[in-house]
Amino acid sequence: MKKKLKWIFAALVAVFALLQLTNPTRTNPPVTPGHDLMATNAPPPQIAALLHAACYDCHSDETRWPWYSHIAPVSWLVVGDVKDGRKRMNFSDWPRELPERAAKRLGRISEEVGYQNMPPAKYTLLHPEARLTADQRQQLIHWADQEAARLKATGEAGKE
Repeated sequence: MKKKLKWIFAALVAVFALLQLTNPTRTNPPVTPGHDLMATNAPPPQIAALLHAACYDCHSDETRWPWYSHIAPVSWLVVGDVKDGRKRMNFSDWPRELPERAAKRLGRISEEVGYQNMPPAKYTLLHPEARLTADQRQQLIHWADQEAARLKATGEAGKE
């Protein structure tokens, strides 16, 4: 029986080692100057700090890849989450010349933060700095709503 367990353990170690060859690419495309939210619709410093702590790892091209993002099969989940996050909202590709589109994105931020969908619990579990207090959530929502209203007014004024 002991011999069988040794073979099973050796096989599991070999499979784990082979899985490391299948790690996906972790990329951070270059951020084009003037296209990032911080450059186009710069929020107040406290909001910028909250966005960087709670959102930028998955929703920008400035992802900080933690050590566990290099170990399969966890790496597949992390890379998949970042790709999905960037697809849904990418602060590094902010629609600076389309105020209506930027206003919609800000509305989504307000909604997701308000419903406590963002940041997700699986992220804050390993990133305690990303946990938002009720007050921080309200600050983000208030800023996003105000900025969205301002951009909508700018967009409508530009149409006249």
